[in-house]
Amino acid sequence: MNSPVVTIICICYNQAKFVEQALDSVIGQTYKSIELLVIDDGSTDGSVKIIKNWISKHPETTLLMNPTNVGYCKTFNKAFGISTGSYCIDLAADDILLPGRVQEGLKSLTEAGTEYGVTFSDAEHVDERGNLIRLHSHKYPHKTIPNGDIYCSVIDRYFICSPTMMFRREVVEYLNGYDESLAFEDFDFWVRASRKFKFIYSPAVLLKKRSVSDSMSKSQFKRSGAQRWSTYKVCEKIKELNRVPEENDALKRRLRYELKLSLRMIDLKLAGAYLRLLLELKQS
Repeated sequence: MNSPVVTIICICYNQAKFVEQALDSVIGQTYKSIELLVIDDGSTDGSVKIIKNWISKHPETTLLMNPTNVGYCKTFNKAFGISTGSYCIDLAADDILLPGRVQEGLKSLTEAGTEYGVTFSDAEHVDERGNLIRLHSHKYPHKTIPNGDIYCSVIDRYFICSPTMMFRREVVEYLNGYDESLAFEDFDFWVRASRKFKFIYSPAVLLKKRSVSDSMSKSQFKRSGAQRWSTYKVCEKIKELNRVPEENDALKRRLRYELKLSLRMIDLKLAGAYLRLLLELKQS
């Protein structure tokens, strides 16, 4: 029986310090039927030279390059468009897969059945030097993590460590890829994917997530930033996707949280948008 191909898309943008370690973590997997696609999104820090040097020793790897920076969502979609794997991992070039990540993910999804489209796991949060800060489960204990239909839960609160996800190809195809109008992909992916597919959690630590000072996740709390407006756009989508009162209740809680956060940041335009959306939801 042939082993299914797992595509790993490694996206790099100015991560010269870390990209080689990320790539090494792919070839260090215990599962070997892997298609590695590396795509550089217009780096200016020497990342491309490091990637090309690494690929010279691993010629089975495919390299794609954007001449200019076009953003994470568009970059992922470009790489996914030429991929062939039945399963996929989206690997940022500053994160590190632990050796059993692919094998464990494939086992979880295979045993769970075709209703399950996404698996995610515990992770180590590490600093720029790779030193352990904490486990993801220290803040989000295993017993609090839902499985199966998690649609309401992902609207309500954060609990998924995004880079730990591994998903079936049909999930991305069903979504028509990442939404390229957004500045970041994970919240939108969780919402739209969980509307159709079930998720399964593994308590195993399968990835090291690096905390970098200028990372995308940290920019979510910058006033009037594209990241925060992307969150609002996802909330608009949720309003259209919701089917039952419990889901609307979850969205109301999310909108109140985002409204309070916007007010604390004195981001009045965004606060006004959240307030209008909350009022529309109450009236409907």
